[in-house]
Amino acid sequence: MRELSVRTTNIPGVLVIDLPLHGDSRGWFKENWQRAKMVALGLPDFEPVQNNMSYNEEAGVTRGLHAEPWDKLISLATGRILGAWVDLREGPSFGETFTLELGPDQAVYIPRGVANGYQALEPRTAYSYLVNDHWSLEAKASYTFVNLADPALGIAWPIPLTEATISDADREHPMLADVTPFPPAKTVIVGAGGQLGRALAKALPDAVALTHADLDITDAAAVAAYPWQGVTTIINAAAHTAVDAAESETGRIAAWRLNVGGVANLVEVARSRRITLVGVSTDYVFDGTSTDHGEDEPVSPLGVYGQTKAAADALLATLPRHYLIRTSWVIGDGKNFVRTMADLASRGVKPAVVDDQYGRLTFADDLAAGILHLLHTNAAFGTYNLTCDGPIVTWCDVAKRVFELTGHEASDVTPTTTQAYGQGKTLAARPVHSALLLDKIKAVGFTPPEGDARLREYVSALLEGEPTASAEN
Repeated sequence: MRELSVRTTNIPGVLVIDLPLHGDSRGWFKENWQRAKMVALGLPDFEPVQNNMSYNEEAGVTRGLHAEPWDKLISLATGRILGAWVDLREGPSFGETFTLELGPDQAVYIPRGVANGYQALEPRTAYSYLVNDHWSLEAKASYTFVNLADPALGIAWPIPLTEATISDADREHPMLADVTPFPPAKTVIVGAGGQLGRALAKALPDAVALTHADLDITDAAAVAAYPWQGVTTIINAAAHTAVDAAESETGRIAAWRLNVGGVANLVEVARSRRITLVGVSTDYVFDGTSTDHGEDEPVSPLGVYGQTKAAADALLATLPRHYLIRTSWVIGDGKNFVRTMADLASRGVKPAVVDDQYGRLTFADDLAAGILHLLHTNAAFGTYNLTCDGPIVTWCDVAKRVFELTGHEASDVTPTTTQAYGQGKTLAARPVHSALLLDKIKAVGFTPPEGDARLREYVSALLEGEPTASAEN
């Protein structure tokens, strides 16, 4: 009796699973789908939701070749087939073919976009497949097909197709040369008008980038109605980040509506469609009494903004397939602290800047790169801190450095306390210490850049005339 094993094939992602058959005089028993054991051996945890059966009365019944918008695990209850699979996905393996004579003691895992076909070699063959999406007319409209008889595929059908039982529809499928490749899985960026959203759209040019005008995530009906077919990842860069305004009556409502209500709507669609959801959080979920913060530190927000982000983090954590990225002091293409200081320096203004809040800058391009690293390397789901590396600084330190880099005197910036700066103003409470520990993101192979080096590059680009854009959440 063979041992349970998983092995690769010449088509990327197509896997053959050897299944132990436990037999005696009564027949046999097998574990046709055993999530824990198979995932441990390398089968993707593809979360099947529907089981389909195809019964073939006579040998020679031949079906396919269909590429579908879901992953599937194929096996036999009884009988024998020649299985044939053709990669119809866009990319270098397009047209690659794999065949296998299959009985009840093996299964084959087929990722979305790989065409599937088979020929029954014995009467009363029962063919079974688990899929990770529910069949629908909407889904069927996105199938891609290739002709069973195309000589370019090189499939040696044991029973000649002229003698086989084939549906009229399957006979009419196009030849490989005429097939439009199955499109890659889609990533949707929500909140694409803000600093991080712009950086993500630049880093992922093939992604669908949605601004608030394209999709209002606070509208549950609009989120549910969006065409999510084919989407495997949502990156949520939308947020109400007006920290001080969130303390007002109207601001508090707006912050909870977008930061919590909007995330709840995305979590719902991600859960129902098994989409990976990436959320971005903040140092404001902490009270700042610790000098630095790890991913496992309990949240303790001081103000409304931090409270809404902590609530959103808890919602996101209910999804098995999620990444939660905690960051701080974000600088990108839009209105931000560094641009403000550079503008003040250029106008001869000598500001007073707080020197009793401590943290590190994060540049939106690096934040986007870290998110892509987690997705592309299939890092373990969960929470990751991500900022620049290097010394912990204050806002006053950053302002002085901007003045220096723009050719002005650091002494033009006067240090002040948070309390003094807040006199006569309505300001939200801020964490004193915002620095985030970076060990976990480094452990999965991403190296955050040094903060001062990235600040020099950013200010240099400003001096070269990069246009200033207003941020949109």
